[in-house]
This record gives sequence, structure tokens and C-alpha cells, in this order.
Amino acid sequence: MTALGSVRRRLFGIPQPRKVFSKPGFAPEAWRRFAPVAESLALGYNATLEDCSAPALVVRLQAVDRVFRGFAYEGAGMGLGALDLLTPWKKRLGAFVDGPGGAHIYTIYVGVGLALARLRRRPERYLGELDPLLGWATVDGYGFHGGFFERRRYIVRKARPTHLSSECGPLFDQGLGRAIWFSSGAVVERAAATVAGFQPDRHPALWNGIGMACAYGGGTDRAGLERICEVADAYRDRLAWGAATAAWTRDLAGNRTAHTNLACEVFIGIPSDDAARVLREGRHEVAGSASSAPIQAWRSHFAATVTTA
Repeated sequence: MTALGSVRRRLFGIPQPRKVFSKPGFAPEAWRRFAPVAESLALGYNATLEDCSAPALVVRLQAVDRVFRGFAYEGAGMGLGALDLLTPWKKRLGAFVDGPGGAHIYTIYVGVGLALARLRRRPERYLGELDPLLGWATVDGYGFHGGFFERRRYIVRKARPTHLSSECGPLFDQGLGRAIWFSSGAVVERAAATVAGFQPDRHPALWNGIGMACAYGGGTDRAGLERICEVADAYRDRLAWGAATAAWTRDLAGNRTAHTNLACEVFIGIPSDDAARVLREGRHEVAGSASSAPIQAWRSHFAATVTTA
């Protein structure tokens, strides 16, 4: 740890991630089921504050169990994003994504969204500096922060993020959906009841986030996944998209898991390897198009492919 890193860790570090899970609205099961997730994210964030040089950071992140390694990279994205917002001339994030962190670009960008929310910066201002397609994951991270750390406003009162554009709204809600899954402790009925309290036009993106969260982070078994399909009902296609995104993210990072494969089989009807392949091919097609809504185009390609497969 560098001397400057020691100061940063002391001032801005996450000392006890468990405290967040003890706040009102978090299910008793949340910490028990997702402690390794929270601890891995905190480790990645704190490690970045301590020493943000790529060689030292990669050693710390790669030491995390591969099941939770993506969350550690998310924490690193939060740390690098925060440091770059405070000292933008350093450009640490871009160098890390273009270098050793490239395989974890999606979770890193989600972490950047956490940093933007923490420092009260609007994500749209920074999208031009990121990958045109994957940079939108920062808005998901921004929404997750709202659901996790501003729960009363965004989950209890169900406030809309009116300071964001209409294009960002669904991605913000996707992040809220992920926050709902983790804070509910993966209790399906509790998560479903929370979603049901939102206005219907927000349900698709919320189920999108729940689909991604349970496919990437786990927390339930086949019976639980099948129950999610039942309660999501008309939004099963959003569960499928969320699971496919999780599969692609893990495939790119080389940290595939059995629970992601199971979620793909239940939500989509295909193995996670196939789901990841469809998104990989779709990413190349979207990258070469003139679409002004790349995420929607990517999702449309996936839906058309799995429907006709």
C-alpha cells in the first residue's frame, strides 16, 4: 500500500460492508446469501484506493475466487472512476479497461456508475468517453446505487430519476431491479412484491435487472428460478435478456458458473455458452450499425435470434 493509498483508504474506504445490509428494508437473508458478493466488491474498491497501479491492482483482484471476481472488478471500477472524477487528467480507468481489465469491462463500468452516483455526477455526461455500447452499464450501476443506498427515495417512494433522460430511465430501473434482488435476500416473493408496487411501465426494466442479478450473482435454485418465471409472467423475455447478459459478461471474463448456466436454461431454454455466443455475435453487428440506441438494438438482435433458433 502506498502512503497516499493509506490516506485514501482511511478517508474514503469501505470498512464494514455488512453495515449496509443492516439498514431498514434489507431482508435478514440478504447478508447470509450475498456476503461474499459485498465483501468482494469492497475488496476491489479498497484495493484501488490503496494502490491503483495496474500491476498491483490486478494481483489483488485475480486472487479473488473466480465466482466473485467480477464483483471485485466492479469495486475496482468504482474506485478508478472516483479517482478519475477527482483527478481527471490521470485517465486511470481508460488505461485499465484498454489493458488488464478489458475482460471485465462490463462489471467495471457498472462500478463506474456507483462512483458517479456517490459523487453526484450525472452519468450521461461521461458516456462519450466510454465504449459506445457497454458504457451504458454505468447507468445500471447508477441505478443500483439508488436502490441500495437511497432506498427510501427510489424503492419505498418509487421516485423516478427525473434528472436523467428518458433513454437512461430503463437502464436506471435495471439497476434498481438488481438492487431489489440482492436486498430481498433472493426471496422471490419479496422481490416480486416490491416490483409490483412500481408503476407498470417500469416493470420490464426491473425484471430485466432481477434476471441479470440472479443469473450473475445466484441466490436461488431451479425451483426459485421457475417461480421467478411465473411471477414475472409477461416479462419473461426480460428475464431472458438479463440472464444472457450475465452469461456473456461471465464468458468474456472467463469465470463461468453453474448458477448462471442454470438461469439461462430456465429463463431462455439454452445453455449459458449459447446465450453468450448470441450476445457476442450481436455485439459485433450492433457495433457496425448506425443505431442511436445500441442497447435496444443488441437486445432486439438477441430476441430475434433466440426466437428463431
